[in-house]
Amino acid sequence: MSVIPISDPVVQSYILYSAILALKLLSVSTLTTLVRISKGVFANPEDAKLGGKVKLDDPAVERTRRAHRNDLENIPAFWILGALYVTTGPAAAWATLLFRVYTVSRIIHTIVYAVIPFPQPARGIAYGIPYLIKWYMGVQVILYYITAL
Repeated sequence: MSVIPISDPVVQSYILYSAILALKLLSVSTLTTLVRISKGVFANPEDAKLGGKVKLDDPAVERTRRAHRNDLENIPAFWILGALYVTTGPAAAWATLLFRVYTVSRIIHTIVYAVIPFPQPARGIAYGIPYLIKWYMGVQVILYYITAL
């Protein structure tokens, strides 16, 4: 059994960008809360009692919630595929580039989706690049381990 040391640059890169993505995911949740407060619209009556109204269809809040849900659908897949990809022994510079581009693209995706909405194809590109990176890593893992069978 082989062990991948924590001192491996690929592991360190994966950990760094995974932590950034975790904080980004948390920040979009906070962003949703800030948008709710600024608009004075809440999902629960007990929150609205502090000053505001219950409204479940505010466009700004829903856009931010959709961006958050998109992160929840995509970032965990990166964590899994990225961790598996690390086990294939990729070149450190290439793996770091993939992790970095993935992370920056996900940040840009949130900006153009929820913070300063840009017209398409900005959001589509910011979504598509990390999507392709996940596919690449997943296929590389399969190819690496299928030859080991």
